[in-house]
Amino acid sequence: MVVQTYLVTGGAGFLGINLIRHLLALGHAVRSYDIAPFDYPEAAEIDVLTGDIRDRSVHDRAFDGVDVVVHCAAALPLADPAEIHSTNVDGTRLMLEATVARGIARFVHISSTAVYGIPDHHPLLETDPMQGVGPYGESKVRAEEVCLEFREKGLILPILRPKSFVGPERLGAFELLYDFAYTGHHFPVLGAGHNLYQLLDVGDLSVVCELVAQGDAETVNDTFNVGAARFGTMRESFQSVLDRAGYGKHVIGLPAAPAIWTLRALEAVNLSPLYKWIYETAAKDSFVSIDRLTERLGFVPQFSNIEALVRNYDWYVANRDHIAAKAGVSHRVPWKRGVLGLIKRVV
Repeated sequence: MVVQTYLVTGGAGFLGINLIRHLLALGHAVRSYDIAPFDYPEAAEIDVLTGDIRDRSVHDRAFDGVDVVVHCAAALPLADPAEIHSTNVDGTRLMLEATVARGIARFVHISSTAVYGIPDHHPLLETDPMQGVGPYGESKVRAEEVCLEFREKGLILPILRPKSFVGPERLGAFELLYDFAYTGHHFPVLGAGHNLYQLLDVGDLSVVCELVAQGDAETVNDTFNVGAARFGTMRESFQSVLDRAGYGKHVIGLPAAPAIWTLRALEAVNLSPLYKWIYETAAKDSFVSIDRLTERLGFVPQFSNIEALVRNYDWYVANRDHIAAKAGVSHRVPWKRGVLGLIKRVV
């Protein structure tokens, strides 16, 4: 391993802080570049830059002395559509332009399996068509297209497409599950919950980020799905959290079609914390092939769905007192529940 200096965009976010912790443990130097404040103990161990990735005036400072860029920064699905496009597409192009202008050879782009839209087959392969759903999915497709432009110009540019990932610091939509479990309620899912649903632990994703940052250029200069190697049904995965809570509660199924129509209507009037790609795929199989990842990089993800969720739930329980009052649109805070918060009264 070569010790390097990493620029992590979105370093104050859920993936960002976990990746930074992983890189520090390996002895790398790290600079975080995020519009949000970096409020972690690790602030004393890294170079913290607070700013917007779209602000060219801070790019000289951001990229100075950097060997590798890992681009995690993104506006998430519940943000304003214009902000999503500006950050995810225009911001990515600005980061790539700054990388090339300063002679940095490698740029790791964090994409999403949302680029596959609502698929009609599984497992999904990296060669499958991209057809993002909604402003977020569409922005991730466009951002990848921008990345390919720069890869063709000679930049070493691994693209990672992770499944929904969980672990310490993760809240967002998963906070609904953890809160229901912690307070002793059954947890509703769309359909029977017997659909195969693959997740990912953020620890495994952090390892993959470092592997493609360090690996042989010809090997890593490609696009990789990243997901758990061991996963089961949505019911099995979510039930593991309810079992961990110890109240004897269960996953309960809701008729999928009526629930989806209801969520569509609630989203239209901003009363649902779930966006289209989540509720349109929640009752269906959702898993990707990780053969390219394991064959090229020789890496098999360590954590199963259940292990990742339980690890995240344990972190939630230990930190619940100082996160319960927060709400917003990032993965590090609970998402506003809208009328879904009323479900707890009847389950």
